[in-house]
Amino acid sequence: MKYKYAVIATDTVIFTLREQELKVLLIKMKKAPFENCWAAPGGLVHGDESLGNAAERNLYETTGVKDVYLEQLYTFGRVDRDPFGRVVSVSYFALIPSADVKLKTTDAYEAVRWFGVSRLPQLAYDHAEMIPYALERLKAKLEYTNIAFSLLNDEFTLGELQQCYEIILDRKLDKRNFRKKIKSLNLVDSTGHRRTGQAHRPAMLYRFCDHNYQVVQIL
Repeated sequence: MKYKYAVIATDTVIFTLREQELKVLLIKMKKAPFENCWAAPGGLVHGDESLGNAAERNLYETTGVKDVYLEQLYTFGRVDRDPFGRVVSVSYFALIPSADVKLKTTDAYEAVRWFGVSRLPQLAYDHAEMIPYALERLKAKLEYTNIAFSLLNDEFTLGELQQCYEIILDRKLDKRNFRKKIKSLNLVDSTGHRRTGQAHRPAMLYRFCDHNYQVVQIL
């Protein structure tokens, strides 16, 4: 089928760390030909809104998630990517802390839930390309920015911070070198409190000194 004009949509790949696993938020489709397939949350861009505002609105309307770190990822524009029309998707990736989030979706979708990135269900559109693309961006950003602040709760141990890196990068890091580098960069500060209620020695709690995005060589 030939289309005279294309329309613009946004899709957001949103990650979190839960149960010691990197997970992505997906919505379950209802309409053919994608019944029972899952997709990254998204929707069309209104004529009077910016791409960023559209991405925030579409994410909130389809999942109930808002106020997250959001970054433009890539434009997916294959002619046959959407069977419903000529739709160009400007994709974003988002990060959210592991604290509980109340998920909700609209009647247009059957469900919304988290999936481990290593065991994704059948995906609609070209989202089987989009999600790995977002994952590679996240891995790269983790090494040269302070982006990890968007994935952790307000207070965390250095062990939890290291585990965040190890889960996403899928490799072990040297504990001594990692802690030395993190402290030398002045990215985190001790809260003066310790995590209690655990079998081992209570660990010191830290927080990020700055919750603004910075370019800084971590690894």
